[in-house]
Amino acid sequence: MNYLTTLMLLPILGAVLIALLPKSQGLFAKYAALVTTILVAVLTVVMAREFIRDSTDLQFVESYDWIKSFGIKFAVGIDGIALVLILMSVILTPIVILAGWNESEGGRWSVKTFYILILILEAMVIGVFAASDVFLFYVFFEAMLIPVYFLIGGYGSGARTAAAVKFLIYSLFGGLLMLASIIGLYVISGQQGDHTFDLQTLSTLQISSTTQNLLFLGFFIAFAIKAPLFPFHTWLPDAAAAGTPGTSVLLLGILDKVGTFGMIRYCLTLFPDATKTFTPVIIVFSVISILYGAFLAIGARDIKRLIAYTSISHFGFITLGIFAMTTQGHSGATLYMFNHGFSTAALFLVAGWMISRRGSSTISDFGGLQRITPVMAWSFFLAGMSSLALPGLSSFVSEFLVLVGTYTRYPAAAIIATFGIVLAALYILIPVQKALHGPTSPGNENLSDLNLREKIAIAPVMAAIVFLGFYPAPLLNVINPIAQHTIAQLGFTDPVPTNGGK
Repeated sequence: MNYLTTLMLLPILGAVLIALLPKSQGLFAKYAALVTTILVAVLTVVMAREFIRDSTDLQFVESYDWIKSFGIKFAVGIDGIALVLILMSVILTPIVILAGWNESEGGRWSVKTFYILILILEAMVIGVFAASDVFLFYVFFEAMLIPVYFLIGGYGSGARTAAAVKFLIYSLFGGLLMLASIIGLYVISGQQGDHTFDLQTLSTLQISSTTQNLLFLGFFIAFAIKAPLFPFHTWLPDAAAAGTPGTSVLLLGILDKVGTFGMIRYCLTLFPDATKTFTPVIIVFSVISILYGAFLAIGARDIKRLIAYTSISHFGFITLGIFAMTTQGHSGATLYMFNHGFSTAALFLVAGWMISRRGSSTISDFGGLQRITPVMAWSFFLAGMSSLALPGLSSFVSEFLVLVGTYTRYPAAAIIATFGIVLAALYILIPVQKALHGPTSPGNENLSDLNLREKIAIAPVMAAIVFLGFYPAPLLNVINPIAQHTIAQLGFTDPVPTNGGK
């Protein structure tokens, strides 16, 4: 079965079905989107069961001529890293739809347009993780900007238009740099054989160090903007604050992973020598992101901006693990991408419910929620504990692997980055104390707790956070082989621990 093509087509077909509905059938559009995304999630799980976890080759490969005269193909295939990220994406999408059942109402456009955009976005995300043709990857990379732009600008709040434009400008700028590098690779491939955009063929090209450095920067800056990594992060807080909670989950929980995924699949694979050249600089920027994002989060007064700032810090950890050039670092970074998706989803979804009930996003307005809305309060508390990597919850395992993997090669960076954990305790526990405990703030006395739909939506997210905190093996068994293979391809071996210098 052509799993990957089917997974991309299902959301598109769902979007077409919704587009054919009368504008008045908003409720049916919601159900159609929910059923479609659940079908995509179920089919992805079926595909995952057939995945050969010990193989480092691309699996479920499909290749069709697209623009034959330029050597462009519709070519897809996934390794363990891509599989994990696709799983994360397709599981979170129906949860976002169910959790934000009424988010589409009151927007600039109809309810059905909202769900068409989400389904198109899901198809683009699957495509960007599965593409094995670099030009196809670029098409998906740029195309997914369109639904996000309209989701923020059409259904967000506050300065949503400005936030959407800022997001688009940053992303397009990075995309243009990457396009220039892709064209450079295409020209070089023609000089050394046939013109091609095939990823595996391009990885075998002989490229001079200067050219490789320039091409690397074109890809890396695009991915650093998407991630986001300091100093390319400034679009994120505005976009997260302006978007609906569901849009923010899609943006920070799913789309941002395209940046760090791209660093692994494209920067490291295509430009191994340039990767080694720029690694020390990237390590420094990663550590700065960890600390800078944490300090911004500590000072945040708006709950959505707080979550956005924590993500800047978390992506610093992910990038640190990628460029530590150790198996543990790589495995931890990939696991961190998955875990961050769920912990951020939980934070944004619960925060969205808190904001809709209170009519405010200011943290100090939520005092005493533990007594008034215990289920919602404890859900936020558990999500926050996962975000600060509390042992027993999913983020702890990934953060531990990143720090251990980094320490074996860059001990100073790992030690400094560890302070990010201390700061995380501050930026989570302080708002938890203000919002959940203490005296009940005026206006909170009659707030309602989570309803059945909201409990059903948040339950699988919480279950994943707890389950993977105690038993991450199902994901690590898929991630570890490709992580080891990537490190070996770059010519690195894991440092051997010494015993007192003997």
